Amino acid sequence: MPEMPEVETVRKGLVQLVKNKTIHSIEIRYPNIIEGNTELFLEILSGAKLINIRRRAKFLIFDFDNEYSMISHLRMEGKYQVRDNVENFDKHVHVIFHFTDKTMLGYRDVRKFGRMKLVKTSELNKDKSLQKLGPEPLSDDFVFDNIYPRITKHKKNIKTVLLDQTVISGLGNIYVDEVLWMSKIHPETSAVMLTNSEIKKIINSSNKEIKTAIEAGGTTIRSYVDSRGKSGQFQLQLNVYGRQGEPCERCGVKIEKIKVGGRGTHFCPNCQKLVK
Repeated sequence: MPEMPEVETVRKGLVQLVKNKTIHSIEIRYPNIIEGNTELFLEILSGAKLINIRRRAKFLIFDFDNEYSMISHLRMEGKYQVRDNVENFDKHVHVIFHFTDKTMLGYRDVRKFGRMKLVKTSELNKDKSLQKLGPEPLSDDFVFDNIYPRITKHKKNIKTVLLDQTVISGLGNIYVDEVLWMSKIHPETSAVMLTNSEIKKIINSSNKEIKTAIEAGGTTIRSYVDSRGKSGQFQLQLNVYGRQGEPCERCGVKIEKIKVGGRGTHFCPNCQKLVK
């Protein structure tokens, strides 16, 4: 699943490629991608000008000049492609926005899990999918006084808690493993047991990790590419994720992989000791 750095990279690319373009028509090949009435979706967006593209955690928000916004979640494998010929879209492209300048924005999703929905821009803060999101790294509210109570009220292991988007938003499996390695915290540590110092390490490591990943264009493990079709480069800088059996860059002990909360989890058994 594209995580926060990948979605931010997609957003930046789309701003350069399609911002300020006007929609001439929309082709919906797989209606289930659209949440709500598809006819109303077509009616509202036809003729609308795309004035901005924002992001909240893993959601993209397309703002139009008619006071409507489209919330888009890429889910597992969704991606946007810009083309000037409809024949350049394959069978996995399920929604195509045709612009008045003859270019097209296609939404491609092999698994068809992604979703789009329209809301009034003035009512975005009332949308349930955005409302429940916790603070995200690099934001003004991603600070100790806000994060500490969100994490330590849980008795679950810290890996599961950090993956909970209502606690902290934007971190997925890859970056949680990396953040915990940087913080020297075992992924099975109970969140309620974490000290002030450890919470501060999680906050600082999250900010550093996400910033660096965005600068590298995100992480490509399987199929992620940005809106220009380019793969991310942050996978070249991963310390533990996908490196089971390799020596830890900090101490030399072999990285291990276990299941935590049903998710493949990578850690160093020497640097990240489990304290019970």
